[in-house]
Amino acid sequence: MPQYVDGFVLPLPKKNLKAYQKMAKTAQKVWLKHGALDYRECVLEDRKDPGFCLTFPKGIKVKPTETVVFAFVTYKSRKDRDRINAKVMKDPELCPPDMDPKKMPFDCARMLYGGFKTLVGK
Repeated sequence: MPQYVDGFVLPLPKKNLKAYQKMAKTAQKVWLKHGALDYRECVLEDRKDPGFCLTFPKGIKVKPTETVVFAFVTYKSRKDRDRINAKVMKDPELCPPDMDPKKMPFDCARMLYGGFKTLVGK
């Protein structure tokens, strides 16, 4: 059972979806190579406001030209997460020396992130 999850939510310009998908496929390969149990990147499909909660688009204030990406990586434990992420951050396939956050297909400053201990799951 996964015991620890890193979660991400970010606004993504719709025009950058293909570039983001390419980057996400590389990231998935790298995280899994270093021991993550699962890696998912999901793009918003149902934008409907149910009327009883704050939706992702409203919560991160997406513009009409943007969509939302929800992503998560699962690990055995936080200790495993820390070990795996240290390797990922040094992996030249994902982090070439010339990688510039300003050249990402999304605004890194608007990305939400957190590490979560599993409360319920199998």
